[in-house]
Amino acid sequence: MSKDNKTHQHIVEAAFQLFAEHGIEKTSLTMIATEVGITKPAIYYHFASKDALLDYLFDQLFGNYTFSHFFTITDFTADNFAELLIENGLKLLPSAEEDYAVLRVFNQFLLSVSQKEKYRDKLRLMQEDFLQGFTSLLERGIELGVVKPDRVVAKAHILALVVDNISNYMLMGIELDQRDIWTETVRSVLTESKKQ
Repeated sequence: MSKDNKTHQHIVEAAFQLFAEHGIEKTSLTMIATEVGITKPAIYYHFASKDALLDYLFDQLFGNYTFSHFFTITDFTADNFAELLIENGLKLLPSAEEDYAVLRVFNQFLLSVSQKEKYRDKLRLMQEDFLQGFTSLLERGIELGVVKPDRVVAKAHILALVVDNISNYMLMGIELDQRDIWTETVRSVLTESKKQ
């Protein structure tokens, strides 16, 4: 890796950590430069502005944060539907300090939503992707005979909301039995024969 690439990577890592710790608005390019051990003008060689750095970081963190990254609908069968939905859903939740830092930065982007239309649009599209993804997955479950065939959109939205809310509680340091909560949520959409 070249020196320029290493510096670029150090800027991104420092920005991420400082955004997670202090928030996007309170983190300055000067703070990032100090953390990296370079001058503030040196950052401009890599990023034209703080907004350019934010855009890059957003794309790096959340570019793969799509429903299809966590759930491949064609992998779901009548026999594995509940197990896959539980296990893949749990992967959406933070499990390590790095995950918590990502979630903190994600929440910082959410706080910026009212001020930055481009993040509002990106985050809305991301949320809509998960809402539609859970709907499509439950429709697959109906075809397989493992999901109750009523109020599928409401059930899909409940799945998305529960995952988001568990993450938010975990971010606040409130300990939950996320596996048990998520398992019960999944069981609530299944037919009686698949709840066992």
